[in-house]
Amino acid sequence: MGGEKIFVALDNSETRQVAFNAALELAQLKRATLMLYHCISDDKLAESIVTMPVELGLSPELLAPTFEIISERTPKQLEQARTMLAQSCQAATRLGLRAEFDVGMGEAGECICQAAKAWKADTIVIGRRGRTGLAEALLGSVSNYVVHHAPCWVLVIPLTSEMHVLDV
Repeated sequence: MGGEKIFVALDNSETRQVAFNAALELAQLKRATLMLYHCISDDKLAESIVTMPVELGLSPELLAPTFEIISERTPKQLEQARTMLAQSCQAATRLGLRAEFDVGMGEAGECICQAAKAWKADTIVIGRRGRTGLAEALLGSVSNYVVHHAPCWVLVIPLTSEMHVLDV
């Protein structure tokens, strides 16, 4: 195997399989090792509630249900992410590629960039949902953040990509 390292950011959107297929093709061409990565994003609602000042009348008793929901949801999300990534690793291995996976927690763009840097990735492969205009301004774009903050090359795969679909 070559020394090139390809970091693949996989989410739960419809772009996941398109980005994964592109990463598999690239890894086969470069004889590269893959890191399959999923980031579990912080709960925006919980963040906004927690940062409200006490003067607004928020008591700790009101926050308890939010923290309970988060603490119950996180292990399930971790298990789902690990299962999805393990299956993807197996698919890469069947093609003769070396692959590993990891799960992070936090802001997706930041997590991806930090994890790719720590792994010393040569390239990041990430899908793009195609948000534009107001939707991108309001909701943000993980791929846009990664393009502007990544420590390495970034290959952004649009949802409409016509890459060859590999039989995995």
